[in-house]
Amino acid sequence: MPPTLSVSSRTVLPNPALANSTSVLPLVVEPKSRRSVVLGVLTAVQEAIGCALQRDTDVIANTTHYKNIDVKAAMADPHYVFFGETQCTVLNPEGEVGPFYVLGEYVRDDLRDGEAGIDMIVETQVLDVATCSPLVGSWVDIWNANTTGVYSGVQSSMNLGNPSDASNLNNTALRGIQQVDEDGVAKFTTKFPGHYDGRATHMHVVVHTDATEQRNGTITGGKIPHIGQLFWDQDLITEIEALSPYNENTADITLNANDHVFGAQETEGTTSDPVFNYVYLGDDVTDGLFAWVVLAVNSSATYDATYSFALTSGGGVAVEGGGSGVSGLPSSGFPSSSAAVPSSTVA
Repeated sequence: MPPTLSVSSRTVLPNPALANSTSVLPLVVEPKSRRSVVLGVLTAVQEAIGCALQRDTDVIANTTHYKNIDVKAAMADPHYVFFGETQCTVLNPEGEVGPFYVLGEYVRDDLRDGEAGIDMIVETQVLDVATCSPLVGSWVDIWNANTTGVYSGVQSSMNLGNPSDASNLNNTALRGIQQVDEDGVAKFTTKFPGHYDGRATHMHVVVHTDATEQRNGTITGGKIPHIGQLFWDQDLITEIEALSPYNENTADITLNANDHVFGAQETEGTTSDPVFNYVYLGDDVTDGLFAWVVLAVNSSATYDATYSFALTSGGGVAVEGGGSGVSGLPSSGFPSSSAAVPSSTVA
């Protein structure tokens, strides 16, 4: 596996493809500096319209989430304030977990595992919708497909790639869990996802509360107050899909506006916005992205994240009847074979 990259340290992302570029900004910097880029946006929205912001699928699909800001200034100033110190928020609707949630993934911040594609720093702020306060102690669990639309950790005819390739069960790429900090923020370094037939480009997210981190680098116990999916502007998707290796993906592209999760589940009839705000980390998208989003959840709610695969001490396995990602499991929280870190995990 590549060296662990802490997104809270002041180090430059070790990306060989970008090593000779003078325009690349450090992708890993002081977290509060990066979060500051959202301040003016959220504060202005609140001051103008408070909690009464009305949106729908067409409005969200046609709104740009690119922020034209001085990234160097925002990143260089450690005194910039946090996500916007929101005074109010709206509940993020629950979305489907999808067929490829894998139980038992690692607590880690660098999810790339050698995957190709556009580097991306993702920050998610988790708020309790009842108080608009950070949901401190919660865990953010994310996963997405790679540049060619293939999910790691599963073996299924529904997954693009070779359905006979059992080695993919041991692949942990683009999957991981982080506990939020005192501001409710979880930070990841990952790759911009590709697409597959029937779905717009998206990232899955599950929020866990009251979970416990184990010595093997997984979490157990607790409950799930939120399951959802997150998206990107269509213009950004189009820009990235024109680049290699994304343009080697032959699956049909589904637009955000035509995606059933983007529409019916996440934006239709709500005031929620499941689309990442973003900014380039250099002169253009090839230098990487910083993307951020706020998740407002009902901390008293409990949902089941169904699963058909789990990462165990012996590697990835198919699981029949996996009824829940956390709640409803035996007291151990995971299959009994997950007592140690899988030695066969692919890096």
